Amino acid sequence: MPRLYIVGFLVILAVWVYTIIDVILANPRRVRGLPKALWIVVAVLLPVVATILWFTIGKDRQKRDKTTRQTAPDDDPEFLRKLGSEKEQEERIKRLEQELADLDDDSTTKD
Repeated sequence: MPRLYIVGFLVILAVWVYTIIDVILANPRRVRGLPKALWIVVAVLLPVVATILWFTIGKDRQKRDKTTRQTAPDDDPEFLRKLGSEKEQEERIKRLEQELADLDDDSTTKD
């Protein structure tokens, strides 16, 4: 039976330490209920109660700002508008190929 108490104490201690670290590292904009500094004080003074409260009401687990979601360039309409038409892209590719060919010609004539 004493072993069970020791194991239970170690589990509670580990969860308590994890809670304190989670409170410290949490983004202040995603903390609910109390200010972040007060959550730290509560977590230190009331380990079991604070752990339960922190994980149930203290930390906002949902992403609120969905407009900052990163998208791939081919999914971004604004990026696709900047690319221009296929004809413009083909002309740009031809121009770049010509510049590369000119550079190759220059390097072979100097040798």
